[in-house]
Amino acid sequence: MKNRCFNDAIIGGKEITASYSKNGELYRLLYDAPDFKQFLEFFHTGVKINDSCIIYLHDDINNKYKQYYSEDTNVLNTEIENTYFNLKVKQTDFVLLKESVLVKRYVFENNNSIDLNTNFLIHSKLLSNENNMVGSKICGNGLMQYCHNDMVCIFSKTEVMSHQLNDTKENIGSGIVQDKDYIGMSADSSISYDLGTIKPGEKKELDIFIYIVPHEKKKEEDILQEIASIQKKDVIKEQNAVEKYWRKYVKEHIKIELKEENSEYNKKFNQIYKRGILLFPLLTNQTSGGVAAAIEADEKMEHSGRYAYCWPRDAVFITRAFDKVNMIKETEKFYKNFCKNTQSKNGMWEQRFYTDGRLAPCWGYQVDETASVVYGIYEHYKVTKDIKFLKETLKMCENASKFLCIYMDNILGTHDTSDIVKNEIEKTYHTEERNKLPLSYDLWEMNEGVHLYSLSSIHGAFKAMLEIYEKVEPEYQENRLKLEAIQKLKHKIQKNVNEIKKYIESHLYDEGRKCLLRNTKDQKTDISMLGVAVPFALFGANEKTVQNTVEKINLTLRTYTGGYLRFEEDNYMGGRNPWPIATLWMAMYYKEIGENEKAQECINFVVNSANEHGFLAEQVDNGTMNSMWVNGLAWSHAMFILAN
Repeated sequence: MKNRCFNDAIIGGKEITASYSKNGELYRLLYDAPDFKQFLEFFHTGVKINDSCIIYLHDDINNKYKQYYSEDTNVLNTEIENTYFNLKVKQTDFVLLKESVLVKRYVFENNNSIDLNTNFLIHSKLLSNENNMVGSKICGNGLMQYCHNDMVCIFSKTEVMSHQLNDTKENIGSGIVQDKDYIGMSADSSISYDLGTIKPGEKKELDIFIYIVPHEKKKEEDILQEIASIQKKDVIKEQNAVEKYWRKYVKEHIKIELKEENSEYNKKFNQIYKRGILLFPLLTNQTSGGVAAAIEADEKMEHSGRYAYCWPRDAVFITRAFDKVNMIKETEKFYKNFCKNTQSKNGMWEQRFYTDGRLAPCWGYQVDETASVVYGIYEHYKVTKDIKFLKETLKMCENASKFLCIYMDNILGTHDTSDIVKNEIEKTYHTEERNKLPLSYDLWEMNEGVHLYSLSSIHGAFKAMLEIYEKVEPEYQENRLKLEAIQKLKHKIQKNVNEIKKYIESHLYDEGRKCLLRNTKDQKTDISMLGVAVPFALFGANEKTVQNTVEKINLTLRTYTGGYLRFEEDNYMGGRNPWPIATLWMAMYYKEIGENEKAQECINFVVNSANEHGFLAEQVDNGTMNSMWVNGLAWSHAMFILAN
């Protein structure tokens, strides 16, 4: 498929997630999780008016566009005005609440002084390969496109006027599709609907349904019966129900007092906050609890290692935001289901997973993935005060803490040859150059070694584990063996808590500049150095060492627009681009020390750089202040909620 690296808008519901261009082109159609499966090579719609060739709705030199969501919903509207024929098209996209159906509702309005004889065309191609060939079939007033395990049905209440199942690309530009075959072997096929003559001032409507057939349903007669049921739906009524659902959802999850909308800034702030609430469920696997970092934007890995995966570390930040917007059940499912099912036997978590919990492609080990989970579990407890939750996740946290203790043994040189579990882990990861345990990548997944952020996250996990034990110990007063095991691990953890800070002061401190270092290899400033204070509180936010570090960050990472880079000489996607994550991290630090004016400056930068729908991207173009690269990044939206 053509690489479409910027999702301008995202909708979803009932196991479907879909992304769009700013001109309303359907880019990606995902089922039954936000990271898998993506069906579309492309999905193009257009009209043939009078004797014209095809006029693509998403791409024509005479088209003007306006796109917006119905207020506080995941219902997307794209207004398309063809200035040559003076035809206005309103395209409304939404996902039904109870069925796996994406609805595309079109309203055509003739603003011309002449009649417009109009045909509507759909040209759809599914992704395929040699092992998963796509076929097509005409039935049910529409088009079935199917492969071994999946089927996508595109249909309307209106009868199909014409179709072409093979070689559509050869003549679709003419606006005429015609084929005698009812069944074919092509991955791309087309259908057309006759809207008839639209008179001046007249409006006509067309509803298109895209139904993704659940895997377990195989019989065509059952599928046709379901299509017939969907065709009977009152689309206006369904749209109203979807809008009502999302507005109620937003209302239930706003837990701060939003700003009075008496300025464009305040409107934008509220829009971003609510858009984050609307985005989170679209990125969450409702079955497993895994949370995707974003809707995919780079399937061919031309610029990255891809994004539609669940990183435990990212998800911990995201679920902290979940808690702040009253998505308590979603947070608990992430820890009690996803994390339990993805933890390795030795207690660690790998770099990333599919949202269903299967191991995803990785390129190295990151110790903060493991540490973050333990830290996050106690952060969730602080919100709910639920001892039962701590008990249900205790064994998982203990196994992770034991792994982190062994990891620290390798850093500190405090080996215990009598520890059978440790010996097993060392045997698993034995390589001479890595000292028997893998060197950890840093937060940004670029450098291997010993990192300030990684050690801070481990310190945060250990402190969390001690707090967890303080809460649950009374529950085990009648279990002598359990209490002994608790005391043994507590002793080892406490020893590490003391040693980590000593190690940082000895190995990750620049005596000349009186500030911290990001790792043991270089002197580059890195926004992740803030982790020692926020969120992990290894150092106090007002300690002189931290203040000196922040001063260095401001001298080297703050851009003239007020945004912050990740680190010095960052060359990812061209480099020199501020990141909302980095900028909001600074806002959180400034709030921690009571510098609210400086915090607000950071938040202002992020608000001013969001896209027109309120989505936050991974990066910001420092020259134009426009969002760039991956849009609708869950971590960015989580940091916005946490910073406010």
